[in-house]
Amino acid sequence: MNARSVIGAACAALSIAIAMPATAHDLTETVTPHFEKAIPNIPGKTLKAVIVDYPPGGASAPHSHAESSFIFAHVLSGEIESKVNDGPTETYRAGENWYEPPASKHLVSRNASKTRPAKLLAVFVLNSDEKALTTPIE
Repeated sequence: MNARSVIGAACAALSIAIAMPATAHDLTETVTPHFEKAIPNIPGKTLKAVIVDYPPGGASAPHSHAESSFIFAHVLSGEIESKVNDGPTETYRAGENWYEPPASKHLVSRNASKTRPAKLLAVFVLNSDEKALTTPIE
């Protein structure tokens, strides 16, 4: 292979790379509804559960929770960093859990790992008429 062939192949490869669209990695969480049921012996209250999947390095934007919601969070896999209200940023590992009182501000919620995914189960007990589980904090 002569120098002209090598340079030509390199230029062709560079042209293809430049022409291809860049793919940005989506580092936001994926929230999947898992369960929802009115609580029969507590009129006006509903239990909702969601699965939150974080890609490596993924995070949720800072958010507040529904005014009436009491939340139980359980790490299913990986490690999650969480900061609620004025509390410290904590790291929770698979099998560990925490709770959030009503009207909490969730200032940090992210995968602690840049190389492995993480997953948690969030269970909400809230007023049945509240539809939004979270609201972004500006």
